[in-house]
Amino acid sequence: MSLRRLSLAAAVILTALNATTAHAQKKAAAKLTWGPAPPVLPAGAKMAVVSGDPGKAAPFVVQLDMPAGYKIAPHSHPTDEVVMVKTGHFGYGMGDKVDEKSMKSLRPGQTVDLKANMNHYAMARGRTIVSISSMGPFSIKYVNPADDPSKMKP
Repeated sequence: MSLRRLSLAAAVILTALNATTAHAQKKAAAKLTWGPAPPVLPAGAKMAVVSGDPGKAAPFVVQLDMPAGYKIAPHSHPTDEVVMVKTGHFGYGMGDKVDEKSMKSLRPGQTVDLKANMNHYAMARGRTIVSISSMGPFSIKYVNPADDPSKMKP
Protein backbone atom coordinates (compact mmCIF):
# COMPACT_ATOMS: atom_id res chain seq x y z
CA MET A 1 0.00 0.00 0.00
CA SER A 2 1.37 3.41 -0.90
CA LEU A 3 2.08 6.05 1.72
CA ARG A 4 -0.66 8.22 0.24
CA ARG A 5 -3.28 5.46 0.55
CA LEU A 6 -2.09 4.59 4.04
CA SER A 7 -2.41 8.26 5.08
CA LEU A 8 -5.89 8.45 3.58
CA ALA A 9 -6.97 5.26 5.37
CA ALA A 10 -5.61 6.59 8.67
CA ALA A 11 -7.47 9.88 8.18
CA VAL A 12 -10.74 8.05 7.48
CA ILE A 13 -10.30 5.87 10.57
CA LEU A 14 -9.47 8.87 12.80
CA THR A 15 -12.48 10.78 11.49
CA ALA A 16 -14.75 7.83 12.25
CA LEU A 17 -13.25 7.46 15.74
CA ASN A 18 -13.70 11.16 16.48
CA ALA A 19 -17.33 11.04 15.34
CA THR A 20 -17.95 7.93 17.45
CA THR A 21 -16.32 9.52 20.51
CA ALA A 22 -18.32 12.74 20.12
CA HIS A 23 -21.53 10.74 19.79
CA ALA A 24 -20.68 8.67 22.88
CA GLN A 25 -19.95 11.82 24.90
CA LYS A 26 -23.27 13.40 23.91
CA LYS A 27 -25.11 10.17 24.72
CA ALA A 28 -23.37 9.91 28.13
CA ALA A 29 -24.16 13.56 28.96
CA ALA A 30 -27.82 12.98 28.07
CA LYS A 31 -27.97 10.16 30.63
CA LEU A 32 -26.76 12.34 33.50
CA THR A 33 -29.26 13.42 36.12
CA TRP A 34 -28.98 17.17 36.53
CA GLY A 35 -30.16 19.14 39.53
CA PRO A 36 -29.34 22.39 41.28
CA ALA A 37 -25.73 22.77 42.41
CA PRO A 38 -25.23 22.31 46.16
CA PRO A 39 -26.00 25.36 48.33
CA VAL A 40 -22.27 26.00 48.96
CA LEU A 41 -22.10 27.21 45.33
CA PRO A 42 -23.84 30.34 44.03
CA ALA A 43 -27.38 29.84 42.78
CA GLY A 44 -27.93 29.35 39.06
CA ALA A 45 -25.65 26.39 38.29
CA LYS A 46 -26.69 22.78 37.76
CA MET A 47 -24.70 19.73 38.77
CA ALA A 48 -24.69 16.04 37.84
CA VAL A 49 -22.74 13.22 39.46
CA VAL A 50 -20.85 11.26 36.81
CA SER A 51 -19.26 8.71 39.14
CA GLY A 52 -18.65 8.12 42.82
CA ASP A 53 -20.28 9.98 45.68
CA PRO A 54 -19.01 13.48 46.51
CA GLY A 55 -20.22 12.99 50.09
CA LYS A 56 -17.97 10.00 50.76
CA ALA A 57 -14.21 9.64 51.28
CA ALA A 58 -13.60 8.24 47.80
CA PRO A 59 -12.89 9.50 44.27
CA PHE A 60 -15.75 11.24 42.46
CA VAL A 61 -16.47 13.06 39.21
CA VAL A 62 -19.19 15.67 38.78
CA GLN A 63 -20.15 18.02 35.99
CA LEU A 64 -21.08 21.63 36.71
CA ASP A 65 -23.21 23.54 34.20
CA MET A 66 -22.79 27.28 34.74
CA PRO A 67 -24.68 30.12 33.07
CA ALA A 68 -22.78 32.98 31.41
CA GLY A 69 -21.10 35.23 33.95
CA TYR A 70 -21.38 32.71 36.79
CA LYS A 71 -18.72 33.43 39.42
CA ILE A 72 -17.33 31.42 42.31
CA ALA A 73 -15.58 33.61 44.88
CA PRO A 74 -12.06 32.79 46.12
CA HIS A 75 -12.06 29.48 47.95
CA SER A 76 -10.11 26.28 48.55
CA HIS A 77 -10.73 22.56 48.97
CA PRO A 78 -8.99 20.12 51.32
CA THR A 79 -8.17 17.81 48.39
CA ASP A 80 -6.70 18.24 44.89
CA GLU A 81 -9.14 18.70 42.03
CA VAL A 82 -8.86 18.51 38.26
CA VAL A 83 -11.20 20.71 36.25
CA MET A 84 -11.74 19.89 32.57
CA VAL A 85 -13.80 22.10 30.29
CA LYS A 86 -16.49 20.23 28.37
CA THR A 87 -18.14 23.25 26.69
CA GLY A 88 -17.74 27.01 26.82
CA HIS A 89 -14.87 29.01 28.30
CA PHE A 90 -13.79 28.67 31.92
CA GLY A 91 -11.87 31.48 33.56
CA TYR A 92 -9.90 30.89 36.74
CA GLY A 93 -7.33 32.60 38.88
CA MET A 94 -5.27 31.98 41.99
CA GLY A 95 -5.33 34.07 45.13
CA ASP A 96 -7.46 35.55 47.86
CA LYS A 97 -9.14 38.22 45.69
CA VAL A 98 -10.71 38.08 42.24
CA ASP A 99 -8.51 39.71 39.61
CA GLU A 100 -10.23 39.30 36.24
CA LYS A 101 -7.24 40.75 34.37
CA SER A 102 -4.96 37.94 35.55
CA MET A 103 -7.49 35.12 35.04
CA LYS A 104 -6.52 32.32 32.71
CA SER A 105 -9.04 30.97 30.23
CA LEU A 106 -9.59 27.34 29.34
CA ARG A 107 -11.44 26.05 26.29
CA PRO A 108 -13.09 22.66 25.71
CA GLY A 109 -10.70 19.77 26.34
CA GLN A 110 -8.30 21.83 28.44
CA THR A 111 -7.69 21.10 32.13
CA VAL A 112 -6.28 22.71 35.23
CA ASP A 113 -4.95 20.92 38.31
CA LEU A 114 -5.86 22.78 41.48
CA LYS A 115 -3.90 21.65 44.52
CA ALA A 116 -5.42 21.12 47.97
CA ASN A 117 -5.76 24.24 50.11
CA MET A 118 -4.82 26.53 47.18
CA ASN A 119 -7.09 29.57 47.04
CA HIS A 120 -8.65 30.03 43.62
CA TYR A 121 -11.73 31.55 41.98
CA ALA A 122 -13.65 30.90 38.78
CA MET A 123 -15.95 32.43 36.21
CA ALA A 124 -17.95 31.10 33.26
CA ARG A 125 -17.49 33.09 30.08
CA GLY A 126 -20.64 32.12 28.26
CA ARG A 127 -22.56 29.00 29.25
CA THR A 128 -19.89 26.57 30.41
CA ILE A 129 -19.84 22.94 31.53
CA VAL A 130 -16.86 21.59 33.42
CA SER A 131 -16.01 18.16 34.75
CA ILE A 132 -14.50 18.14 38.24
CA SER A 133 -12.54 15.12 39.48
CA SER A 134 -11.53 14.97 43.12
CA MET A 135 -11.51 12.95 46.30
CA GLY A 136 -14.47 13.23 48.65
CA PRO A 137 -15.97 14.24 50.79
CA PHE A 138 -16.46 17.44 48.81
CA SER A 139 -15.84 20.54 50.87
CA ILE A 140 -15.34 24.18 50.01
CA LYS A 141 -13.92 26.90 52.25
CA TYR A 142 -14.39 30.49 51.11
CA VAL A 143 -11.55 32.94 51.80
CA ASN A 144 -14.20 35.43 52.94
CA PRO A 145 -16.86 33.51 54.90
CA ALA A 146 -19.42 36.14 53.80
CA ASP A 147 -19.06 34.78 50.22
CA ASP A 148 -20.42 31.35 51.25
CA PRO A 149 -23.92 31.19 49.67
CA SER A 150 -25.02 28.51 52.15
CA LYS A 151 -24.45 30.99 55.00
CA MET A 152 -26.24 33.95 53.37
CA LYS A 153 -29.59 35.04 54.71
CA PRO A 154 -32.47 34.89 52.20
